[in-house]
Amino acid sequence: MSDAVRTLRALHRDRAAGDPLVLPGPWDAASARAFEAAGFPALATPSAGIAASLGYADGSTPAEEMLAQVARIVRAVSVPVTADVEDGYGLAPKELVERVLETGAVGVNLEDSDGSVLKDPREQAELLAAVRAEAGDALFVNARTDVYLRGAPGPAAAALERLRLYAAAGADCVYPIGAPPEDLPGLRAGLGAGLPVNHYARPGGPPFAELGRLGASRITFGPGLLNRTLDHVGLLAGELRAGGF
Repeated sequence: MSDAVRTLRALHRDRAAGDPLVLPGPWDAASARAFEAAGFPALATPSAGIAASLGYADGSTPAEEMLAQVARIVRAVSVPVTADVEDGYGLAPKELVERVLETGAVGVNLEDSDGSVLKDPREQAELLAAVRAEAGDALFVNARTDVYLRGAPGPAAAALERLRLYAAAGADCVYPIGAPPEDLPGLRAGLGAGLPVNHYARPGGPPFAELGRLGASRITFGPGLLNRTLDHVGLLAGELRAGGF
């Protein structure tokens, strides 16, 4: 186990209820350096943010380009980086693990939808188990379920069923993306206190400490930080058009 993955695992353990792990999502080397300089102890790349920065629609980035950008981000900072690799790009678990480790990342997000279609949960659990077997303790595995995004009926119960399977398959953390804050206590209770739960924070949502008290162990932002940055770029562009700076 590398020092970086050991650090990432330790950051998820024994957190106080009001102190979730906040992982900003860099989309390039410059943003990664800015987040590290602000004092964040680890970073989590967002696939949608990287896609936008490279000129692709979300879900359309070729694996080679996604992993190359992850490698640039890892090289730019000294803190651990975990990478969103979407649904694994159809790579066999051995190749996926090898290629992620080549980037220097020490964690992965793996989601359970293919395009707009949810995968069979048992097949996804088998994929996660295979990734865990190939990676051993070299990667921190965050298992994402998309039931909230895909409009599945009874999403809290459906998410809980899937996430229990994924935890049993070896996931280190689970991620019910799109779950509203009010569902966090039930998910937390159903999953048990020892399993970290990742929450997707949105602008205007509860403060991080409150999300932690509701049940979030870890907070990420998807492309939200890039989107806010682009809002500022738009304002700057307006100033330039008006003749000022």
